[in-house]
Amino acid sequence: MRRRTAMGGLRATALTVIALTVISLALTGAARATPCCGPITPDGERLARFLDGTGVDHLWLAKYKVNWMTGESLVAGAPKATHCSAFVAAMSARLGVYVLRPPEHVQDLLANAQMGWLRDAGAASGWRSLPDPVAAQAAANRGDLVVEAFQNPNPVLPGHIAIVRPSEQSREALDRDGPRETQAGATNALNISTKGGFSHHSGAWLPEGRGDIRYYAHPIDWAKVP
Repeated sequence: MRRRTAMGGLRATALTVIALTVISLALTGAARATPCCGPITPDGERLARFLDGTGVDHLWLAKYKVNWMTGESLVAGAPKATHCSAFVAAMSARLGVYVLRPPEHVQDLLANAQMGWLRDAGAASGWRSLPDPVAAQAAANRGDLVVEAFQNPNPVLPGHIAIVRPSEQSREALDRDGPRETQAGATNALNISTKGGFSHHSGAWLPEGRGDIRYYAHPIDWAKVP
């Protein structure tokens, strides 16, 4: 009788442990499926509308030389030309924020130079470094100008830079694919994942932000933006 009672107690304990584990996993899954990085504020909504109105899906096109500020194509037949850094420079200027741009630096290899400038001199111009993709997405949701940048370890090859856009994606999606962003480059897109946008640069994005992308944010004075 005692043996049966003891075994019954063990079974009950085991069932309790299993039930608690299932509940814990369910709660964890639910948490990862909810928006990861805070609500999109009114300023975040303004930023999203601003980015949607940039025309980057048909301007700053690859394989053309372009006017860096407007994105208009000037000369075709430039097979290696991409314009991620010119796009970021132009949008920053429209938002009243300085980032390294022409004529202070030529368009060639500008993304690498912008990454170095943000790291070494950006703080003096109001930029702050962010620790990870979650902080980057949260800052964009609040309406800050947030850039994610990759400096190519080979200085004669291009890096990449893009603007993080507000998004209420889940933590699971963020960990897998990174913040949502708007970019020019080999692929021009109004709304694309970091994983997709940086896919031409090996090692830039790895799950859970373990790649070589760095994140920087600058407040926007929306009262001064046309």
